Amino acid sequence: MDHFAYRNSELCCERVSLRALAAHVGTPAYVYSKAALLESYRAYDGAFAEVPHVVCYSIKANANLGVLGTLARAGAGADIVSGGELFRALRAGFPPSKIIFDGVGKTRDELREALKAEILMFNVESRSELRALDEVAREMGVRAPVALRVNPDVDPQTHQYIATGLKTSKFGIPIAQALEAYEEAASREGVQVMGVDMHIGSQLTKASPFADALARLAALVKALRERGTEVRMVDVGGGLGIRYREETPPTHREYAMVLLPALRELGVTVLLEPGRSIVGNAGILLTRVLYRKDTGDKRFVVVDAAMNDLIRPALYDSYHEIRPVDAARLGDPMESVDVVGPVCESGDFLAKDRELAAAEEGDLLAVMSAGAYGFVMSSNYNTRPRAVEVLVDGDRYTIVRRRETYEDLVAGETTL
Repeated sequence: MDHFAYRNSELCCERVSLRALAAHVGTPAYVYSKAALLESYRAYDGAFAEVPHVVCYSIKANANLGVLGTLARAGAGADIVSGGELFRALRAGFPPSKIIFDGVGKTRDELREALKAEILMFNVESRSELRALDEVAREMGVRAPVALRVNPDVDPQTHQYIATGLKTSKFGIPIAQALEAYEEAASREGVQVMGVDMHIGSQLTKASPFADALARLAALVKALRERGTEVRMVDVGGGLGIRYREETPPTHREYAMVLLPALRELGVTVLLEPGRSIVGNAGILLTRVLYRKDTGDKRFVVVDAAMNDLIRPALYDSYHEIRPVDAARLGDPMESVDVVGPVCESGDFLAKDRELAAAEEGDLLAVMSAGAYGFVMSSNYNTRPRAVEVLVDGDRYTIVRRRETYEDLVAGETTL
């Protein structure tokens, strides 16, 4: 996270002081670096430059319009999984011709909206969905461009909740059934086969599962072509991991080098769906210490951010580095603490048994690597307003989503 560094004894995002930022926008606050977003997107774009490709940012990782607009203007496409994400993608300026639609439970209304928008492709996840899409497209007098998401049954070696390429997963069509499913797709008047899709999981830290999955996909493409089904696009999904702690995921270039030989041989347009690896280390959650508590058996640092703001530690037992904003704290004695929030749940924690420099009431802490699956998974549990989101560009910043108010929390509700 080179774009979050200490300058003049305090932690900054690019050239903006997080202390000064907190004084203006308050805490908790999500803070994103524009430079970090663009750096990672361009690294993908450059790594796959030798083949026709579209880098379709996975909106589910972080759906803020400021983030999306930044990537759209840089030339990215979008990977969506709902009608709401289609709405956001179009509002942010992504060309429909660069939008792909994933997800196991697309409704007929969502299919209609995407067909009206004339998106690049639907990644169909079941034969039931294929039939529904065919029916909707024929009702509208159009043909839906499709790839079938094939489940290659490859172990991605990641957390079970974010492993999507095993045969026990709800995602995709088993590869053993793929040829038969493609035969059905080719026979339907409302769909046009364009490609093949896979996505085996998220936060992968090794390249070998990608290579294994693509090898199975390439064999399928060759078999389809032998049967007369032309495949012009291969969607290799996303899932490349980031460094939260001591992980050493492949670089963008190393990842590309594993995939490019097979992709060049196939002669296809390559679609990629990175999310976390673009935005994860481009964002932090800024929080302030409210209280300290020592029970004799445990020391707690109570902060104003909670599990409703960042659920990943409670949901995945995930690790996020926590840094003091004041660099002077780095010289203080270390202590083992639980960093917890105000929510009325024992599961409300950001870190457990963490060795941290002593933090006092009023101190600011930065929860690192929080740009992906942070705000986008946040909630109003305990009737807590969701955090403000800020996008930093050099020495300037913009509030790209204001902090919610209490009135926002009851909008749409009524009393009897």
